[in-house]
Amino acid sequence: MVEPSLVLCSIESAARVYPDRPVVFFMKGLDDIVNEDDEKKARERFPTLSSYKNIYFFPLRLKTVFADTPFLSWYEKIDQALEIYWTHNKADACRLALIWKYGGIYMDTDVISIRPIPEDNFLAAEDAKYTNNAAFGLSPYHTLSWAFMENFVQNYRGNVWAHQGPRLFTRVVNKYCGVLKFTSVDHLKCANVSYFHPQRFYPIQYASWGKYFEVWKDLPTFNNSYGLHLWNYMNKGRKFMTVDSNTLVEHLYQQYCPSTYSSILKTVTSHH
Repeated sequence: MVEPSLVLCSIESAARVYPDRPVVFFMKGLDDIVNEDDEKKARERFPTLSSYKNIYFFPLRLKTVFADTPFLSWYEKIDQALEIYWTHNKADACRLALIWKYGGIYMDTDVISIRPIPEDNFLAAEDAKYTNNAAFGLSPYHTLSWAFMENFVQNYRGNVWAHQGPRLFTRVVNKYCGVLKFTSVDHLKCANVSYFHPQRFYPIQYASWGKYFEVWKDLPTFNNSYGLHLWNYMNKGRKFMTVDSNTLVEHLYQQYCPSTYSSILKTVTSHH
């Protein structure tokens, strides 16, 4: 299975922004990784990322991830055949269980990292009303992680898009902190964590996701952003980064994931 270039760009950009931290990518279909040889084999599947020594690949084993969390009994009861958003709901659960157990920063693979996030514990607003779960950071065994997991299971509605994702985060934030209002791009505090302004990850809002694939007369600086969420769910594979298109996304690849970009460039030139 070849990973989409945006996934590779997302992982590479994180590895570049956090050179002294492990960047871990969990994926299905990987064999167990027990020794260095297994690790080497996993790395060989992603040649563009092989020069980054801080990237690690792990197999995603749901029962292991969900053990000792509210998710295990939920997962064992669920009838996956009836679930219309199973991939997304499962992904929403995995990130919470992993951050509960190990702590750190979680980011979706359609987030391009552009500078280090200065906080360990943070949630990020998507707009004035919603908190998004595409990027957040919490230390291990954080009470908020547990609150998210409990609320997820208690209010589970698998057939409602985003109910277990951004809407879950929004429900919990509203419960703990009420509706937070920004007066500047500075972050607010909620339940002892930093609550980031939408500019930090969502400077281009989801209804405008196509702007990433347009040519801009003046390129935005994104000076207030730590990462850029490219709204891949909205895109649904319609638009890609293309070489020599001069689009915003091409400039982002060139700057933040140069290995991914040069491998696409090579493929394009070898086909001509």
